[in-house]
Amino acid sequence: MTRTGRGRGRLKAARLSPRDVAHVGSSGLRSRPMRVVLSALGIAIGIATMISVVGISASSQAQLLRELDKLGTNLLVASPGESMFAGEEVKLPEESVGMVGRIKGVQDVGATADLNATVRRNEKVDEGDTGGIAVKATTAGLLRVLRGEVGSGRWLNAATGRYPSVVLGHVSAERLGVTEPGQQVWLGDRYFTVTGILDPLPLAPEIERSALVGWEGAKRLLGFDGHPTSVYERSTDAAVPDVRKVMAATIDPQNPQNVEVTDPSSALRAKAATEGAFSSLLLGLGGIALLVGGVGVANTMIISVLERRYEIGLRRSLGATRGQIRVQFVTESLMLSGLGGLAGVALGATATGVYAHSGGLPWVVPLWAVGGGFGATLVIGTVAGLYPAVRASRLSPTLALHAA
Repeated sequence: MTRTGRGRGRLKAARLSPRDVAHVGSSGLRSRPMRVVLSALGIAIGIATMISVVGISASSQAQLLRELDKLGTNLLVASPGESMFAGEEVKLPEESVGMVGRIKGVQDVGATADLNATVRRNEKVDEGDTGGIAVKATTAGLLRVLRGEVGSGRWLNAATGRYPSVVLGHVSAERLGVTEPGQQVWLGDRYFTVTGILDPLPLAPEIERSALVGWEGAKRLLGFDGHPTSVYERSTDAAVPDVRKVMAATIDPQNPQNVEVTDPSSALRAKAATEGAFSSLLLGLGGIALLVGGVGVANTMIISVLERRYEIGLRRSLGATRGQIRVQFVTESLMLSGLGGLAGVALGATATGVYAHSGGLPWVVPLWAVGGGFGATLVIGTVAGLYPAVRASRLSPTLALHAA
């Protein structure tokens, strides 16, 4: 009690320090630990769902961007377009590879050509059972252009490319049951020796499902006419727009409209840009779980107020103000939600880490997701604790003590 004015005495409520607020706010949590765990569980599940959805999406996007950095975005592919005359077959000129190689800024050029042949494990397999494997002629520079790697064996060279040798994409090798180089497959009307099996090629999935024969060997053994079906070129990053503008006219100056130029990396870029678009539903479900958790916190606080009327009445009779009672219960609600939020962030980050590790992805949990998710729990805790806090502050000390 302090004195002011002309000696008149006036009672003045003691102020609560932050430490006192934390102590009285946590008293209800310490006395009922099981209820705290069950109440915080709803908040934790909601936050964990939201963090894991965002984290998994961000990890997948990071992996796609990593692949783009590795494979590059400076690859263009030219292929026959549609003729203006119905039924007319469009072919790229035989000299397409050399012409594209002379374009300013082009670093590497390679080509493939579809062949009228099938590949099977042996001659006894039905000719119609191709397993979806295409047979293609290829130039020696194709693998360098695609930045591909031979998983086992060797790539075709000037010597092996002239004879019955074949390199299999990793998908075609699986479908043919070929596990190592040196085995033979029935291609066309004779056996070809497998000299190599390629690793996956994300920018050229058509190569993964192909059996590749040397350019000269295809001419000599399979009746190849020398017209490429696809011309692949790798240029400097700065030259890509200019190369794309002139590539069709360079390949076929008289009919550039018959040449279609595409960018294989655009599919990966679009996928990276839209990664997580389908996670909106899961984020919504996480938000609903978070809302349900907030309702659970509010119910817990209301029950806590009813059970602690004697404590409230005693504190009020000893001089605690209504504002201090409100602060006490809002703080308790914030602590309860904060505990659930911390547990949810930890669970969500752990779930993301497990998913990333199992899929070979980088572990990425955006800080904005962590901060936003934890901030949402504090907002929900404040809102959930307001009504119980106001209700507690309005209890009459006399009635509260009498009811107790």
